Amino acid sequence: MGSSPISLLFQVKRLEPELVTPAKALRCQTPFIWSYTSNPSSKEIDPVQVIRDALSRSLVYYYPLAGRVREGPNKKLMVDCNGEGVLFIEAEADVTLEQLGDTLQPPCPLLEDFLYDVPGTNDIVGTPLLIVQVTRLKCGGFIFAMRLNHTMFDAVGLAQFLNAVGEIARGAHAPSIPPIWEREILNAREPPQVTYMHHEYGDENESQAGSVIASMDQPDLIQRCFYFSPKGIRSARKHLPPNLSNTCSTFELITGCLWKCRTIALAMNPNEAVRVSLVVNARGKRNNLNVPLGFYGNAIGFPSVVSTAELLCNSPLEYAVQLVREAKNKMNEDYIKSVADLLALRGWPSLTLAGNNFILSDNTRTGVGEVDFGWGKPIIAGPAKSVNLISFYVRDSNQEKDYGILVPMCLPFWCMEKIEQELKRITMEPVEVISKQDSNTCLDA
Repeated sequence: MGSSPISLLFQVKRLEPELVTPAKALRCQTPFIWSYTSNPSSKEIDPVQVIRDALSRSLVYYYPLAGRVREGPNKKLMVDCNGEGVLFIEAEADVTLEQLGDTLQPPCPLLEDFLYDVPGTNDIVGTPLLIVQVTRLKCGGFIFAMRLNHTMFDAVGLAQFLNAVGEIARGAHAPSIPPIWEREILNAREPPQVTYMHHEYGDENESQAGSVIASMDQPDLIQRCFYFSPKGIRSARKHLPPNLSNTCSTFELITGCLWKCRTIALAMNPNEAVRVSLVVNARGKRNNLNVPLGFYGNAIGFPSVVSTAELLCNSPLEYAVQLVREAKNKMNEDYIKSVADLLALRGWPSLTLAGNNFILSDNTRTGVGEVDFGWGKPIIAGPAKSVNLISFYVRDSNQEKDYGILVPMCLPFWCMEKIEQELKRITMEPVEVISKQDSNTCLDA
């Protein structure tokens, strides 16, 4: 554990936000944060200037990101490629990475210092699609923080874009992977054919009244992060029968644990339907979608499964893990096309964001930890907090093997201790890392 954000006092000197436009005339906001140490070979080089220039040059190739989202008929979003630019903020802080300790891990209690919430930019439509703040630290390192409009790309697409910025920052003239727009590859079919039951979007007439989390701005919600060490993950596997313990992925295991423990802690009505929805990448040969290399849009689905609260809570861990695997295995070409058809028919419905839908996104293999602006790979990299009740899996360090997994969650304060107790029973070790007692931390950044 590092310094406590309560006792740590430092100043951040921030310049006025500026628009970074392309170098040539050429539906949630999600915050990410990266930390970089001082590099002796780059001691005289200013990271702010390097990144600002590389960002501007990268926007020539990723020019839609310099535009603005508009809403068309039937709530369909489109991009006005007007070249207005992204917001860039230069800052300095009289603090070192060592002093910051683990306060940069999610949910980052210093996020508002390292990523300024520029007034008037929170809407999805008509605002800058990216806000970037680069903060120099007195140790020579720096913090790179970004808020992105998630309608433009997923985490894999974000990593592709930022790795392009990194390549240009290190001297390349153009990205090694040319960006591809081609959003039409994920369009609905004609005529639309919904071939799956999409629990992730709920029923058209479904009401959240009576749910333990009926609204994202209810006052009892707080952020807390739970930690799964390599040892804790091995302990959790012992709760599964050998055939499943040896074949299930770490993602399936942790998700099953969290879904079960979360449902127990929320003390739901035994007959209530509870969901787990997984953010699954549709790229790759396995899904047969033929998403081209360079595509940086949202090539993801949210396959979901349902159980009653009573059955999930009272069954062995094996039950939850098997259901998580079932949800993950739904992802294929027909499933993604069915989603597109459903969205077209129902006018772009939102995901079910009530307490009975546990939404998970694994960010441990997206590539965001590979972003190198010339100072090497980051020490910390990933989402800064839970957003809209969606939890993220984030590495506790940027090493390739034997890393632990951090999971920020946004839930009512009264159930957090119970979740911790249930997880400790499974992993045989404490899991809570850091909390932030703030009723607003679960909203979009």
